[in-house]
Amino acid sequence: MKLLVLGSGAGGGFPQWNCHCLQCSAFRRGDLDASARTQSAIALSQDGRPGEGWLLINASPDLPQQIRSTPALQPHQAGDVPIRAVVLLDSRLHHVAGLLSLRESRELEVCATPLVFEDLTADLPLLNVLESYCRVRWRMLPIAGDTRSASFEIPGFPALRFTAVAVPARAPRHARLRSEAAGECIALQVQDLRTGGRLFLSPALAEVGEDELACMQAADCVVVDGSFWTEHGLRDAGLGTASATDKGHLPQQGHAGRAGMIEVLRASGASRKVLTHIHHSNPILDRQSGPCRELAAEGIEVAHDGMEIDL
Repeated sequence: MKLLVLGSGAGGGFPQWNCHCLQCSAFRRGDLDASARTQSAIALSQDGRPGEGWLLINASPDLPQQIRSTPALQPHQAGDVPIRAVVLLDSRLHHVAGLLSLRESRELEVCATPLVFEDLTADLPLLNVLESYCRVRWRMLPIAGDTRSASFEIPGFPALRFTAVAVPARAPRHARLRSEAAGECIALQVQDLRTGGRLFLSPALAEVGEDELACMQAADCVVVDGSFWTEHGLRDAGLGTASATDKGHLPQQGHAGRAGMIEVLRASGASRKVLTHIHHSNPILDRQSGPCRELAAEGIEVAHDGMEIDL
């Protein structure tokens, strides 16, 4: 299978349009060894060959720019629509707003949990609006109540086996009144039935317990939440008092006896370890920074827009 990182930034991307923090301002001046990042999204294909269909994982507000930058997602002949389906891992605004950019589709298959569908037809009714423009086929991923994982297939991707897995996360702002429930956020496990290669993908991950670690240990490649370097990275950057935990993300460095993502990835044993969904305050964006060198020493990669991964 082939994975394309369309966007590797957290909400707002990098540099964030209205931010004058140390890193955003240094990047604009040309004083930071970093690359710009659009908001988090992934494309997945069986082989990535010309004319082959692609599965979109999350729909970033930057989706039109991401498609224009990715020839594989552009039509190659009349009637060719490379994006065959969308899997939504949660209902965070920067993971779903790009659905409206797909309104010219004749038909769009959208896979999500009941809770995400509820959000997108009630508090944030993007699907209701989208259905005014094109036919939307809903594929429900039955993660709810006591059901924490479910395998499913997607037409057009017969060589790939998909499993949705509930992972800890914080409810998005438009749904903050509810308590955490199964289906709030899912990770995606993908197995290539031809090669046996296994992917674990979780751009938003508030905690890693035994179940999450077991999923990561079963994968050859893990692509996971890289939002924050430390628990109080936002405070240290002068961007507010919220912690990584408050935001629903596990930082790379451990805090108060809790293992950080670096330690988790070390325990995963995966041959390829990648951080994505990187907040604009995270020093790993600077390729010359100490944190970036520390990740390299651990064999952990920092995702960038346009990154390709073959499994």
